[in-house]
Amino acid sequence: MFPALETTRFETETGFQLTVEVPEERADAVVEAIAGVVTLKYGDYDTVAFRSAPGSQQFRSLGTGRNAATGKVVAVPCQRVSCFLPETADSAAVMEAIYHVHPYEEPVILLVPALRTLHVRGLDEDNPNRFWNRPAADWVPEEHR
Repeated sequence: MFPALETTRFETETGFQLTVEVPEERADAVVEAIAGVVTLKYGDYDTVAFRSAPGSQQFRSLGTGRNAATGKVVAVPCQRVSCFLPETADSAAVMEAIYHVHPYEEPVILLVPALRTLHVRGLDEDNPNRFWNRPAADWVPEEHR
């Protein structure tokens, strides 16, 4: 299913790309719920997750669930939260945790097979493009300057 990537620069790991669309006010709760089940470890870091800038999610309620039917499509401001789950993660427990904190009856949650790359520690540390070999950019945490 995934290509064999023959390289000494990085290793690969299979797992799942988890994506959740959630109103911005509940995005922190979703990340905390996920991190309460799995460490979200990514190489030498943990609690690694991505949150998009606010966008909008659209839908039209069919009236067959808890909510009344909507005559037209409505839009709700949302963020997209995503992270990687290794194959060994308890994905069912992660989903249960998301459902517990998510405000929707039918949250948009996607769990897609994924291949991630992980650096080989110690390689390429003198690369002039690495942030520690350049003047500190605004995004570099104070602890890493």
